[in-house]
Amino acid sequence: MTDDPKTRDPKSLDPKSLDPKSLDPKSLDPGLVTDLGDRMTYGGYLQLDRLLAAQWPLSDPPHHDEMLFIIQHQTTELWLKLVLHELRAAIALLRADQLEPCFKILARVKHIQAQLVSQWAVLATLTPTEYMQFRYVLGPASGFQSAQYRLVEFLLGNKDPRMMAVHRHRPADHAELQAALESPSIYDEFLAFLSRRGHAVPAEVLDRAAAQPYVPHPGVVEVFRAIYADPDRHWDAYEMAEKLVDVDEQFSLWRFRHMKVVQRVIGHKRGTGGTSGVSYLKVAVEQTFFPELWEVRTHLEQREPGA
Repeated sequence: MTDDPKTRDPKSLDPKSLDPKSLDPKSLDPGLVTDLGDRMTYGGYLQLDRLLAAQWPLSDPPHHDEMLFIIQHQTTELWLKLVLHELRAAIALLRADQLEPCFKILARVKHIQAQLVSQWAVLATLTPTEYMQFRYVLGPASGFQSAQYRLVEFLLGNKDPRMMAVHRHRPADHAELQAALESPSIYDEFLAFLSRRGHAVPAEVLDRAAAQPYVPHPGVVEVFRAIYADPDRHWDAYEMAEKLVDVDEQFSLWRFRHMKVVQRVIGHKRGTGGTSGVSYLKVAVEQTFFPELWEVRTHLEQREPGA
């Protein structure tokens, strides 16, 4: 028998007609806290009133899909904030010669990056026609202007002073980026750690100005070749190197998905921030943060069992 609303007893819909015990939330679990007037709450701890009030479509009338576009980028910024938090912790640990705690941190960063890669699939549901109906509200606003994204790149070692100009309009962001530009990256700190452990990291690599773009050095390839040739002897350095490769690889996947979604949605139009769009993003896909960790793979020799 089906439940027909036309024949249902109206009293069954009236809470007053129900057994009072069935309305008591403690019947779900006796320990459930319901008196929250002056206590910490889920929404209060997470400041959800502020967080959920930060989505303001500018299209007029509001376009349905602009909310997707806003939330996609806001959640990206939240994840980037966590990536920065983790990378700064890893850099501090490297300076203190504490390598093993970095393994967990970088494993976490890898999983955060996987979230960032996967969420491009959500934005890819936005069709070109839909995006063109509200793209005008962005003006010159662009992800290229993300200070947090640039900070992540600087902390990983992709230093380019030319990137600073776009952040001059926000002095606090500019100052934070300048400090990151002039500080050693996680790769710099790893190479310094290896030097302290007795590995022959070239002096010109260790002594270079941190603000300058990193230039690959064959001497660093040799350091990693020795580590990869005998991982049992150099296990912590070997594990750290692989964790960095994980992060680098995930970043490349993120850039690739970014490029493909942009191509899918706007084709080869110029980006809102003035870049060449897909052509610019294709160049970025080929960039790596830790070049010698990729180069060393070409130089490793085959080893027979028992050799």
